[in-house]
Amino acid sequence: MAESETLTPILGAPLTELRGSRTSVKWGVHPADVIPMWIAEMDSSPCPAVVEAVTSAVARGDTGYALTEAYAAEVASFADAEWGWCFDPGTTTRVADVLTGVTHLLRLFTDEGGPVVVSPPVYNAFYDVIAACGRQVVEAPLGSGARLDIERLATVFADVTTGGRRAAYVLCNPHNPTGTVHSPDELTALARVADAHGVRVVSDEIHGPLVLPGSTFTPYLSLPGTERGVTVTSASKAWNLAGLKAAIMVPGAESVGDLRRLHPFVTFGASHLGVIAQTAAFRDGRAWVHRLVDELDANRQLLTRLVSEQLPGARLVQPQSTYLAWLDLRGLALGGDPAAELVRRARVALSSGPTFGSGGQGHARLNYATSPEIIREAIGRIAACLG
Repeated sequence: MAESETLTPILGAPLTELRGSRTSVKWGVHPADVIPMWIAEMDSSPCPAVVEAVTSAVARGDTGYALTEAYAAEVASFADAEWGWCFDPGTTTRVADVLTGVTHLLRLFTDEGGPVVVSPPVYNAFYDVIAACGRQVVEAPLGSGARLDIERLATVFADVTTGGRRAAYVLCNPHNPTGTVHSPDELTALARVADAHGVRVVSDEIHGPLVLPGSTFTPYLSLPGTERGVTVTSASKAWNLAGLKAAIMVPGAESVGDLRRLHPFVTFGASHLGVIAQTAAFRDGRAWVHRLVDELDANRQLLTRLVSEQLPGARLVQPQSTYLAWLDLRGLALGGDPAAELVRRARVALSSGPTFGSGGQGHARLNYATSPEIIREAIGRIAACLG
């Protein structure tokens, strides 16, 4: 028997087991009869290397303040091995999580009340982060096929920098919620128009390890012309470690000095156990995350088939990455916010489309990082409530 046939699926836990063992936000917000497929938490079994590292640390009382140099080195080693992206870990800055890093950078690169550009539909938390740090959201929506619209970006960048205003662009790479994997040509063109207008690019690459078969991830800073950008990433999404906080900010060659301007105190957010967990994930969890990607690919294919067969009038934007599916439900007469209707009528919780910005009306985001059985039950419930 092949080794792969003897392994227990990472995404195989039944609904009853999950309800009895999970106490996170995903499982605590809705009543027990609701299938939660909204927030970006996976219904995965843990990576053994992470379990061993964290358990051992707690058992020996190693629960103090974090040293993060080894963490940065392992992120750099992973990026080199997986994507051929080489960077100097000594130039990086570690923070609590990706959104904290994005917040620090927006305060660094823009002025109070200044413009921050995003390309909706895009990760809904970007809107909250931009508002929380006192900046103004400016939208440059995705174009045809959920791709970056470079011409629109150039127009918006020119407008927001009129009069010498400082501006930033928050790139979602890969893109959440559409699962789009941006191509090297698109990213190079983005860098060109951003530099032409003095716009600083902050690239959220937290889903980088979760690019599915048929596509290839390109780190933004791996391309020429991106030297003024900064990438923020962590193991949080790919290894399901949101509760074990640690993230890293990687500067382009011309941004190293910018990161050094940050006061050290504001970057003391990564927890020691988070650093231990994520270091183990990047160092020893590569085979595990590769297995996970294969299971996500199978779930992607299953979801595509079920939507086609059981939800006529719905359209699934085929994700190239992540474990999040963007559903166009405008043909199902569920109103502008289908998620609100579906949690009431089908007892399935999806993420509200309008919260992802322009283009979100009539849409919803579905998290398919769960067992195939739960996917079948959820789509079955939605189909039944429409009948």
